[in-house]
Amino acid sequence: QLQASGGGLVQAGGSLRLSCAASGLRVNRYDMGWFRQAPGKEREPVAGISWSGGRIYTADSVKGRFSVSRDSAKNTVYLEMNSLKPEDTAVYYCASRRSTVAGFSNPDAFAYWGQGTQVTVSS
Repeated sequence: QLQASGGGLVQAGGSLRLSCAASGLRVNRYDMGWFRQAPGKEREPVAGISWSGGRIYTADSVKGRFSVSRDSAKNTVYLEMNSLKPEDTAVYYCASRRSTVAGFSNPDAFAYWGQGTQVTVSS
């Protein structure tokens, strides 16, 4: 089970940190991903981290502003979001899968999903 939290309303240029607390799986044994979906749009990849931590993925649209990390002791994955823009407004989901060499950009490659947390960035 994945529980995403930390969303909210923030002004453009602000920051938020999303958390994804895992239960029933270890974040250092599974690949973890962050995706987002805005109204009327398809779900898109944001960031990901492999089970070993050796592979980090960041989508071009958020590169330099967002970063993914994890705390194995807390069994939690984080998405640090800085310099937020109104176009970052979306529901953010964390997801997991058994480790694979596949990339992090395809949501269909992830089997387990959290419930999502809303991020709204005002201009």
